[in-house]
Amino acid sequence: MSLRIGDKAPDFSLYSSDKELTHLHDYVGKNVVLLFFPLAFTSTCTKELCSTRDDISVYNDLDTVVLGISIDSPQTLKRYKAELELNFTLLSDFNKEAIRAYDVIYEEFSLGMKGVGKRAAFVIDAGGFIRYIEVLEAAGNLPDFTAVQNTVRQLQLV
Repeated sequence: MSLRIGDKAPDFSLYSSDKELTHLHDYVGKNVVLLFFPLAFTSTCTKELCSTRDDISVYNDLDTVVLGISIDSPQTLKRYKAELELNFTLLSDFNKEAIRAYDVIYEEFSLGMKGVGKRAAFVIDAGGFIRYIEVLEAAGNLPDFTAVQNTVRQLQLV
């Protein structure tokens, strides 16, 4: 079943690149941007995450947490985060629980890989409800960051 705007965001428990167990419910009271990305160290993912890094002050000014999620291991994400000097949390969905809960899974990806996360953006409000959804079928496309940021701005007015 696909998620819709207004649905309660599925909770998750994932390890960060710092090997800290992180739950979505830890952020109740804050707006959250979830950025699902297929794989670390790939060109489009790097472009997406570096763009987010460079715009982090926009999210910080809007009291919004950004969480990047991929199926990569915490160790891989730690190296990726360090190399790109990312200033937000990366979470490992190695067991593919979050990508299944959010229905953003490629059953078949490139090179015969199965169960890779689609590139997707979700905005979750302070109460834990989904306010924006963008799921990209083509892994080479980027989320509409202007729409993501505008959604977060609108949440500040509520």
